Amino acid sequence: MEQIPDFVVTFLELLSFLFITAVGAGFLWLVYAYITDVTQTESTLRRNYPVIARFRYFFEHLGEFFRQYFFALDREEMPFNRAERSWVYRAAKNVDSTVAFGSTRDLRPAGTVFFVNCPFPTQEEDAIEPGNVVIGPYCKKPYETDSIFNISGMSYGAISIPAVRALSKGAKKAGIWLNTGEGGLSPYHLEGGADIVFQIGTAKFGVRKPEGGFDEDKLREIAAHDQVKMFELKLSQGAKPGKGGILPGEKVTEEISRIRGIPIGQSAISPNRHPEVKSESDLLDMLAYIRDTTGKPVGFKMVVGAYGFFENLCQEIKKRGVESAPDFITIDSADGGTGAAPMSLIDNMGVPLRESLPHVVDTLIKHGLRDRIKVCASGKMINPSDVAWAYCAGADFVNSARGFMFALGCIQALQCNKNTCPTGVTTHNKKLQFGLDPETKSVRVASYAENMRKEVGIIAHSCGAADARALKRYHARIVLDTGRSVSMDELYPNPTVLTAE
Repeated sequence: MEQIPDFVVTFLELLSFLFITAVGAGFLWLVYAYITDVTQTESTLRRNYPVIARFRYFFEHLGEFFRQYFFALDREEMPFNRAERSWVYRAAKNVDSTVAFGSTRDLRPAGTVFFVNCPFPTQEEDAIEPGNVVIGPYCKKPYETDSIFNISGMSYGAISIPAVRALSKGAKKAGIWLNTGEGGLSPYHLEGGADIVFQIGTAKFGVRKPEGGFDEDKLREIAAHDQVKMFELKLSQGAKPGKGGILPGEKVTEEISRIRGIPIGQSAISPNRHPEVKSESDLLDMLAYIRDTTGKPVGFKMVVGAYGFFENLCQEIKKRGVESAPDFITIDSADGGTGAAPMSLIDNMGVPLRESLPHVVDTLIKHGLRDRIKVCASGKMINPSDVAWAYCAGADFVNSARGFMFALGCIQALQCNKNTCPTGVTTHNKKLQFGLDPETKSVRVASYAENMRKEVGIIAHSCGAADARALKRYHARIVLDTGRSVSMDELYPNPTVLTAE
């Protein structure tokens, strides 16, 4: 057998050495990457899925270069597209939010909203911070705040302990309020020291008697917390009007069972309405009962459906006197979110906010109740343009749930109802919760709220308004199906105030 030349042997030995070195280096890098990923707190995915999650970010980065050649999904994904989510992520991380080359937003479809710039925009020295708004002037303890963008209702149970902790601490840092959702008040809501809106759902979790109905002592106990500033009676929510809250049994832990007063491991299906409320008169009676019992502002949340409701409500308030009115109304959009709901309701039921918010504001103006009743807008508003539109339409406050979920690290995996959320936001699986560090994420929650306030201000200043609450309907235009746009104040003209009969 012919002997292998020395140079070939040397070459093979070199290859072997390089291979062993590469394998060793690769192994050391894997160990280093694993330890780094598990110990860092910035990225939930890398902490939950060390090493593997890095490939997601790698491919996501490559997508920036390949999307332009093969497909363009920046504005097409639902329920929130890549461009919308990307702004939230950048705002939460407090990094550069500028973009290059030009907008990817198509301004031609009917219903598109854009804002009209002023030839003499507001300069920095003339800009002001949004002023304080007083809610509940007839209460023993009115609530006063300058916040323009708050955290909408997300129950402990629907979201995890680390998520509630991060939201509570972040809300305190940003000076905004946190809505508990219908799942009751947990210790984690109170930890951060934020202002709290206690939501009362149709099952009255946290303030109910075992046989049903209000437990007055529990109501007073909740109201005794200084952090609890207001109470919100939930009639319906965007994703499932006509259907109560749904918490799958696998999410009902021992602690959640105790807070809500329900059996462990059994699905919590709330009634589709408050059994005691059968009319506008009944609704005002219940609001008055909660206000008298707690001494704090009380309002209700609903999705607009039958338009006659608000006409009837205003007429009933005028019969009783303005002190009987709700202190605030939260209008949720038909495209609002939830952890679990029938698709038949998610896809088909209720009126979207773009139509319902102007209607409610105008109805209150017509009956002379606009100053008395504050209006909160919620439902799929996660970007500055959405929030600015709501202020143009007449809102006093804007609330968001899914925007703050993105700030916590949500990647829109659509696993909220399965207890398998990969980012730990909507799961009670301890292994998945591990990745969500409340301290780190609370900073992102605060940064998101603060950057929202800043960029809504930028839109307002471009329109010539001094602050967000100075935005009016004539600052926005809406594209019609003809392709032309019309000023929002022409589409929704201010109504004439009805004179006293």
